[in-house]
Amino acid sequence: MPRSSNHNNIFEGKKVAYFSMEMGFEPEFSTYSGGLGILAGDTVKSCADLNIPFIAVTLVWKKGYFRQELTSEGRQIEHPDEWQPQKYFHLLNEKVEIEIEKRTVKVKAWLYKLESTRGGTVPVLFLDTDVEENYPEDREITASLYSGNKEIRIKQEIVLGIGGLRMLNALGVKILKYHLNEGHASFLTLELLKNNDLDVEKVHKSCVFTTHTPVKAGHDKFPYEMINKILPPLIPEEKMKEFAGKDEFNMTMLALNLCDFVNGVAKKHRETTQKMFPGYEIRAITNGVHPYTWSHPAFKNLYDKYFPGWANEPDILVRAERIPNDETWEARVTAKKELIKYVNQVKNKDFSPDILTIGFARRATAYKRHSLLFTDLHRLKSINKNYPFQIVFAGKAHPQDEPGKQMIEEIHSYISQLKNDIKIVYLENYNMEVAKKMVSGVDVWLNTPQKPMEASGTSGMKAALNGVINFSVLDGWWLEGRIEGVTGWAIGPEPDEQLSAEEIFKREKHDLYGKLEYNILPLYYKQRDTWVWMIENSISKIAYYFNTHRMMRRYICDAYFA
Repeated sequence: MPRSSNHNNIFEGKKVAYFSMEMGFEPEFSTYSGGLGILAGDTVKSCADLNIPFIAVTLVWKKGYFRQELTSEGRQIEHPDEWQPQKYFHLLNEKVEIEIEKRTVKVKAWLYKLESTRGGTVPVLFLDTDVEENYPEDREITASLYSGNKEIRIKQEIVLGIGGLRMLNALGVKILKYHLNEGHASFLTLELLKNNDLDVEKVHKSCVFTTHTPVKAGHDKFPYEMINKILPPLIPEEKMKEFAGKDEFNMTMLALNLCDFVNGVAKKHRETTQKMFPGYEIRAITNGVHPYTWSHPAFKNLYDKYFPGWANEPDILVRAERIPNDETWEARVTAKKELIKYVNQVKNKDFSPDILTIGFARRATAYKRHSLLFTDLHRLKSINKNYPFQIVFAGKAHPQDEPGKQMIEEIHSYISQLKNDIKIVYLENYNMEVAKKMVSGVDVWLNTPQKPMEASGTSGMKAALNGVINFSVLDGWWLEGRIEGVTGWAIGPEPDEQLSAEEIFKREKHDLYGKLEYNILPLYYKQRDTWVWMIENSISKIAYYFNTHRMMRRYICDAYFA
């Protein structure tokens, strides 16, 4: 695409500026690692659909997150996932300067116009330090997503928060509110303080903060010595310590202290965050997914037929029971056959579309507990003899997450042990393209996180859009979406039951095997009408509500214009 500067009209009017370290729009450009980025992309898409005055800011990540290769034993090998932004974006003429380690670093921006079929457009700025005038090391700041190096991480977050704010100013964009999607962009609050003569109230009223991390270790913290070495003094240090923490620089604390509206991403996550940060008012806006993006074409056709306008008004899906059962089933069969064909091609397997298929796809990290299903192999084999099932796994481990990598290897060892009994595959390089096949093609979506570490989770919402039934630990969004035996099934005790860790695990194991053997499998094979009823319940009682259209209406009412 040609270099362009004539985009003034797209930047006109007051806008909400949405900052996120990663944003996933299409599998062709690798600007996301997982759930946070996909949520950000879905958010922007819904804003375009709903004509919300919005502008998004992120980093370009030309080398992507990484492309995953798995050995036969399941050892993860990471490769750069390089792509060319000029194929998809316009390069803007404007450049801004930031200071890093006492060096001037220039930042340019690529413009991506996210256009809705309904005519709405949201500009997305992809910031890039790969500028000829910059030092070689500075040109690499925006190259690879989520470096394990803390100093590089600080530099990336400076580019996002401070560079992003300066780029918006250079483009003349008038801002209604700044929305920080996680703490990565919190440096922008310091820049705002500097620009507003340390007027805390003015900054406070202009900022919204969404936190997605339910564990303290997941919040970015840096030694002040490192911060002072890299970042120029934007405000006096005593003020900085007042907002970001006395002993170490905490990006989440900075956002909590300088944002007027703060929210978690599910009701349970709000409670967890409130306990972590007492004294702050934390709200809850439960996450959602973009309906049109995550619906399989077979379901899009079905929804178009019975609910015209559903893509922009997904609430209408509450009437899903109006769809004739045979057409609902046919759409499920179509989506499932597509996944089975893909699995058989890429893994050289003989999966069958007639066998109940379980899907499990998550970032591979310890608390997601990919291997919980394999706690009792004898029981698993026994269940399969009565009612056959097959399992599709997928997910990447962060390059520095050795336990996560070991978990992938562990799954492969179970695949090997069970190869003569149960058909199981692990699809490599989980991305948007593979995710679309999985969330629409399996029959049951399995989720087994360690409570309360699932902030929200959105993959089960995507599955529900396609009539896939959820089978999950009661954490995150599933606490709000589960109606036992109606929209799916719970694994383990209710959240208000006071049990030891040992007792919780015992109950989880009991439910995992018991409900699979006595509820799920017999229902699938022997009671087709009831199964179809649950498919339609997944759509009418989950998909109609757990979407980014509803989510953005909440942000508009509660955070942006309150």
